[in-house]
Amino acid sequence: MVCSVLEEMRIRSLGVIDDAVVELSPGFTAVTGETGAGKTMVVTSLGLLLGGRADPALVRLGADRAVVEGRIAVPADAAALVRAEEAGAELDDGALLISRTVSAEGRSRAHLGGRSVPVGLLAELADDLVAVHGQTDQQGLLKLSRQRQALDRYAGDAVAVPLAKYTEAYRRLRAVSAELEEIVTRARERAQEADMLRYGLEEIGGVEPRAGEDAELAEEAERLGHAEALSSAATAAHGALAGVPEDPESIDASMLVAGAHRALEAVRGHDPALAALADRIGEIGILLADVAGELAGYADDLDADPLRLAAVEERRAALTALTRKYGDDVDAVLAWAEQSAVRLTELDGDDERIGELTAERDALRTELGGLAQALTDARTEAAERFAAAVTAELASLAMPHARVSFALRQQDDPEGVEVGGRAVAYGPSGVDEVELLLAPHPGAPPRPIAKGASGGELSRVMLAVEVVFAGTDPVPTYLFDEVDAGVGGKAAVEIGRRLAKLARTAQVVVVTHLPQVAAFADRQLLVEKTDDGSVTRSGVKVLEGEERVRELSRMLAGQEDSETARAHAEELLATARADL
Repeated sequence: MVCSVLEEMRIRSLGVIDDAVVELSPGFTAVTGETGAGKTMVVTSLGLLLGGRADPALVRLGADRAVVEGRIAVPADAAALVRAEEAGAELDDGALLISRTVSAEGRSRAHLGGRSVPVGLLAELADDLVAVHGQTDQQGLLKLSRQRQALDRYAGDAVAVPLAKYTEAYRRLRAVSAELEEIVTRARERAQEADMLRYGLEEIGGVEPRAGEDAELAEEAERLGHAEALSSAATAAHGALAGVPEDPESIDASMLVAGAHRALEAVRGHDPALAALADRIGEIGILLADVAGELAGYADDLDADPLRLAAVEERRAALTALTRKYGDDVDAVLAWAEQSAVRLTELDGDDERIGELTAERDALRTELGGLAQALTDARTEAAERFAAAVTAELASLAMPHARVSFALRQQDDPEGVEVGGRAVAYGPSGVDEVELLLAPHPGAPPRPIAKGASGGELSRVMLAVEVVFAGTDPVPTYLFDEVDAGVGGKAAVEIGRRLAKLARTAQVVVVTHLPQVAAFADRQLLVEKTDDGSVTRSGVKVLEGEERVRELSRMLAGQEDSETARAHAEELLATARADL
């Protein structure tokens, strides 16, 4: 039962396609047409919808942008739908609408369920919705890293669980090793830094500054340096307010205010306004008396001791020596001292830290070796089952005598981790080098598929691998571009038959040039150009009955009206229907 279905794609101004709609359905859909008609644009369009790289060269000549829109029916419990809804996407009658725009200048935009989203989100959804395979994917299967990933994917939790534990330990080991190397490498620099901090702390400790002391001393120095002038000014001000004792005839402010107050007091009962003024003058008299008293006390207390001034200046000089080195003021110097004391504690603890890190590193290496062994054991067990399943599939793809196997190897490395009594190289995915081997016929030694498989054999190996995945880790929709490259005759018929079988549990879309493959499709779409070399809405149509026979005849012999080709086409269709 298909979980999600790609129902429709609309393609505008992409390559040779002007404006076309590709209507798809559950089951097996074959996309055919003349070479250069734009069949591959179907794959390219889906790749864009699923977060593929946007190439401005794909924009049709004369257009300012290319647009691809897709409609995918997604069940309510699908993981892809949950992720889409988290991004704010909304369903349209139970379907998820995806669009991708590529401008001729290279800018790219993506929309999901009516919301603008990052292109990376489309790539996340692709893992759960569609598996796209083309010629580049076949070449990718030749890489050892892709072969290991394929094995791990097939193994499922049997590998995923120990791999997650291994990865966590690996990352911790990298972090511990990096910190240990940094401490050891920079030991001399850190020792010099510790000496500098220790000297600074000793210098500050010898002076023992107090917070705000520099500001207090500056005020005191200013006062002591002008003691005579301050004393004279205070005495003169006191005389003006309270009179000069040596001159009984002198007139001061207090006397004048007192006279004014007496004058008003005599008549205050006749007018409340004047009485209020008399009260205010009385308050002035009291304030003058207070200020005069404070001026007298200030003049008496003022110390003009030159020895105290010298001591203050000496202390200020000591503080200035600190602020030149460690901060703008005494408060900054104290902050530097506090931070430096913490840093010095860290530096002085390097030897202890080196011991701790070394012990942790050794323990992690031992732990990593055990996890790597568990990972290797899980991969070895899964490799046997995976190879047997792929071999069985190849028998259904006209390779009855082919045998597939996996080679798991480890590289010796004296700096590696110990696994099975050997020190071997390790990486983020374990210690295993995984290589897919193929023996195409009896007596042939197993060889890496990069060396032992022809183009047609590689296509069938890739299809067999995907069919095996469909039974263990299914993807709702598979799209194959030229999966039948380098294949013909009976092998092509078997590929068509196998794709039809895969379509019983998933949606399968195949871009093909082989009539033997197209004949097995539940639906066949024809892509054809107009006279001006473009593909329009009418250029992508569903073939039925006589039209499908004509297209298969063209694919067989290049002649739609050849009686021989028509007979062969009808025979292919009959064979496919009987097989289903």
